[in-house]
Amino acid sequence: MTRTSPQLTQTTNRACMQQPGSMPGDVIHLNVGGSRFSTSRHTLSWIPDSFFTSMLSGRISSQMDETGAIFIDRDPVIFSVILNFMRTKEVDFGNVDISALRHEAEYFGITPLVRRLTLCEDLDQASCGDVLFHGYLNPPEPPVPPSSSEKKRHSVSVVDVGASGTSATHARSSSNMSRNEVQSPRSSRPMSDVCNPHQAGEIGPVRPASEVLSCHSAIVNKVHTPHNQVDSLKATMVRGHHNWLCVAYPHFVCCFRMKDSAGWQLRWTSPYMDDVVDRVAINAKVLNPDNPNKMVAAAMGNLIQLWSVANDGTSREIGKFSLNVSVDSLFFIGSQLVALSRTGKVGVWHAMTQHWQIQDVVPVSSYDTAGSFLLLGCENGSIYYIDMQKFPLRMKDNDLLVTELYKDPSEDMVTALSVYLTPKTSISGNWIEIAYGTSSGTVRVIVQHPETVGSGPQLFQTFTVHRSPVTKVMLSERNLVSVCSEYNHVRTWSVTRFRGMISTQPGSTPLASFKIVSLEDVDPIVSYSASNDIGPYGEQDDQQVFIQKVVPETNQLFIRLSSNGQRVCVVKSVDNCNISAFCVHECEGSNRMGSRPRRYLFTGHSNGAIQMWDLTTALDKMVKIDQGIVKEGGPTAKELVKLLEQCDLSSSRSPTPCVSPSPSVLNIAPSQPGSTGPWIMQSERDNVGEGATGGDYMETVETDTQVTRI
Repeated sequence: MTRTSPQLTQTTNRACMQQPGSMPGDVIHLNVGGSRFSTSRHTLSWIPDSFFTSMLSGRISSQMDETGAIFIDRDPVIFSVILNFMRTKEVDFGNVDISALRHEAEYFGITPLVRRLTLCEDLDQASCGDVLFHGYLNPPEPPVPPSSSEKKRHSVSVVDVGASGTSATHARSSSNMSRNEVQSPRSSRPMSDVCNPHQAGEIGPVRPASEVLSCHSAIVNKVHTPHNQVDSLKATMVRGHHNWLCVAYPHFVCCFRMKDSAGWQLRWTSPYMDDVVDRVAINAKVLNPDNPNKMVAAAMGNLIQLWSVANDGTSREIGKFSLNVSVDSLFFIGSQLVALSRTGKVGVWHAMTQHWQIQDVVPVSSYDTAGSFLLLGCENGSIYYIDMQKFPLRMKDNDLLVTELYKDPSEDMVTALSVYLTPKTSISGNWIEIAYGTSSGTVRVIVQHPETVGSGPQLFQTFTVHRSPVTKVMLSERNLVSVCSEYNHVRTWSVTRFRGMISTQPGSTPLASFKIVSLEDVDPIVSYSASNDIGPYGEQDDQQVFIQKVVPETNQLFIRLSSNGQRVCVVKSVDNCNISAFCVHECEGSNRMGSRPRRYLFTGHSNGAIQMWDLTTALDKMVKIDQGIVKEGGPTAKELVKLLEQCDLSSSRSPTPCVSPSPSVLNIAPSQPGSTGPWIMQSERDNVGEGATGGDYMETVETDTQVTRI
């Protein structure tokens, strides 16, 4: 016979007094979150090993309210659905969310209801993904780290170029090679002149327009991540070129290739590397008849390793090169490999001449490419360019020819840069249009006609709608898009063109204002900003999109139009693994008649897998179905709260500038020594979601919040 507790006896006695003739213990009175429920003992106890059977048997203690009813501190609305199921064995969801109902059913141990709800969720979320899911690439087999004896047998040749620009080759043991041996002394400039609180970008065939360098180059020691702090199989960066895909992992790099009939296949895996890989780049179309293989490069601190990879997967190491400072961006321009550092160094390797050259320039804060030109936005307010097509012929005294193209009228730091080359016509030739943003929040457009090359670009338009530093800018055929550091606040304009050239009649008109909220971790890995860049992505003559990753640890992304912020789709990992890196890349069409290139979103995950999503289909479906309908943009308030469940926004007064998002001024807010990482600045009056208006939507900043994982 089961022994009941005194409190339970008191409750049942009161129930019997209220209902004469009933047996003791037949009626149970409950107080769930302030709402009263009355039910029978049989209703609560027909499911064995549940919360209620344990409570009624005295195996768990119960608390009484002032009337003697058993108090349960849970949601009464959801509890009413669970109680009705226990009475009728039928489920009436009402307005209750199915996931919240399943959570409560698991808490109370209602096994039959949990099984039904789990089945409903499994049927709603298939592991094969929705119509946009295109493929799944299994994690590669990681290479085995070499033993200490093998390291001693192999020597490493590192090409180091000194201040004079001459190449010198040093042979040393790979076991003794470290970044500190080849790096230059730490920069003596203050951190406020070096750090830039916006996301880094990487140049690729489909790339974000404004490429802004991250601030980790000033402190090389901070780049080196201990082995035990990085997951060995976590995808940290994804880059694509033509039908090849390059994926970086902490200590190795691999390449996938797509063929019409066989699909995507793993073609090559690099040897194990002791240092953590920070940047990768791939060139799948090398214009060199003597060596038509693909080129793959990886940067680790200030070292760059370069391989030649054949279609069959065979490879050879071309060499190791030193930039002397940490590499902030790594990309190819034609056959040239380019490495940039924010401190003001440009490293170039040419496939034809096999020559590695380092050039000192003004500290760089942004860059973009146009054809064979590399344009640099610098901290002194100037825009410089280097013609890579003529390298190394365009050299003077073994130096690259770096030419100043334009000087900002206010001499503000150029923090974002975008170049648009108009299509060539028989009438006017090639116009060069450049949009750039500054640390003061100004956005300017400058143009240069081919007949006035000698006089330099002319100022065309100026916008002063941002009150925070501009972190991104994109000038395309149809739109001008700018993003500032205040929660990635986006302003867009429609561009008027006449015969392909930008026109003042009627000129650029405001189009939209919205935010792409993207919170970063407290202490992210070096490659996080570059591998989780919001964009915009897409060719300049096509529809462009933002990729919104709201929190660092999440398995879903919001794809939004860059022109108006409208939501295209939501991508969710098919295996529920967190997304650690992503990129948008347009793959070539098949050889069949009528095929066209298709745009894909590639997501790298914490388990090492790569998932692919068809953005071309998503954009086509959006145009056909939603014409004239205004859809929601980023996450709704409900979606945002759910995404923030795994994050803790802890208050702080640190003036450390953020990587993203932040209202900090680039050249004003100093970086304090010993700071732990990026900070999210948040005003009590500011809504983190949508609804940003013009430049006057924020007056004061009262609280900083820092994102940490629970």
